[in-house]
Amino acid sequence: MCYHDGRMETIASFLTRCNQRAVYRQGEAATRGAGRGTAVARLLTPEDIDPEGQEEARAFARLRHRLLLLETVLGGAFAVLVLASGLSYRLSEWLGALSRRPYLLVGGYALIFMGVYGLVMAPVAYYDGFSLPHRYGLSTQSRRAWLVDQAKAALLGWALGLVVVEVVYYLLRVMPEVWWVVAGVFLLGLSVALTSVAPVVLVPLFYRLTPLGDEELVARLTRLAERAEASIQGVFTIDLSSKSRAANAMLMGLGKTRRMVLGDTLYDDFTADEIEVILAHELGHHVGHDIWWGLTFESLVTLGGLYAAHQVLDWGVEVMGLGGLDDVAGLPLLALVMGAFMAVTMPLGNAFSRWREGLADEYALRLTGRPQAFVSVMVRLANQNLADVDPERWVELLLHSHPAIGKRMGRGERFGGGDRSAGGPLAGEKGHWVA
Repeated sequence: MCYHDGRMETIASFLTRCNQRAVYRQGEAATRGAGRGTAVARLLTPEDIDPEGQEEARAFARLRHRLLLLETVLGGAFAVLVLASGLSYRLSEWLGALSRRPYLLVGGYALIFMGVYGLVMAPVAYYDGFSLPHRYGLSTQSRRAWLVDQAKAALLGWALGLVVVEVVYYLLRVMPEVWWVVAGVFLLGLSVALTSVAPVVLVPLFYRLTPLGDEELVARLTRLAERAEASIQGVFTIDLSSKSRAANAMLMGLGKTRRMVLGDTLYDDFTADEIEVILAHELGHHVGHDIWWGLTFESLVTLGGLYAAHQVLDWGVEVMGLGGLDDVAGLPLLALVMGAFMAVTMPLGNAFSRWREGLADEYALRLTGRPQAFVSVMVRLANQNLADVDPERWVELLLHSHPAIGKRMGRGERFGGGDRSAGGPLAGEKGHWVA
């Protein structure tokens, strides 16, 4: 499952992150394009894991870890440089000379800050988002199409970022003692709104959603949703193949926008049994109320970050010469504190996510009773998405939002061997997930 985690990021980077974290990937290279139910009909076992592919997976993972570290260091260094060099104060003074209206001053500063930051990070973003995926055969997108997506994402990110910054600085002006509490509530509401409108407003900016025409599969998945007591507004496909070789599935939206979404690569390259297991995992997130769990957890983390920022801005007024908490020259300091807090708490967030993913795996196994299909999906992931089956323990603890593939395969094998002791409704039962 991919749900927005409450952190400030562009919609395109969120969608990219979902693809990169996708649990389910297309079948073996030899079966690509063969069509569902033909060449991919044989369910895979752990013996089908490619040893050479695992070597490549570990090399790919090391590069991604280094890029994450580089992005973190560059982002922090940029904010420190803007503050320490006096550029932040000079920019604030220059904009103040043009207009004394607070919203224009804040908006102008925020747009310039975000724009320059985007330019500084552009080479890393290009290597991470375009060059590296092509190098490892994970992307199908042309350079021009990738740049168009980045431009759309930048405009959308700037618009959302501008709204957030304007609201935060308005609160800093009118309620400086409790601004961080109200800002946390506002960000929670914004996350709920974005989750609700994503299928009908945001995702179509980057992908094409169409109703699934396979009536037999639609009926099968609809029955699966009914068994999980999930109300959905249809089953759709999304053209992931226009950008990636990744296959993914998700429950998207809230309320009247709630729908099942299958990647076209998943529909083309997976058997019906495997697709059922995949969607049962997604339904496990629904039954476990994981969107609300996730939003609540991330809101608490964000609230902690905002409180830390409140304390540091107070220090900035006393030590750095800021004109007040609402002095826009302190925006880099605010961004630095929030970024550092999110980086430090990332392992906690990943631990929370792994817990919920494990519960969804158990639910999928119990709802479908198809452990062989579950294991097969995990093997395809290891082979085709360069997923390290057995990452180092510190890597999993710090960086992984899902349990290691090897552990997930083990869960499926244990279930197939009769170990069904974990909580949750069994296949065919109705009920509620026991967390």
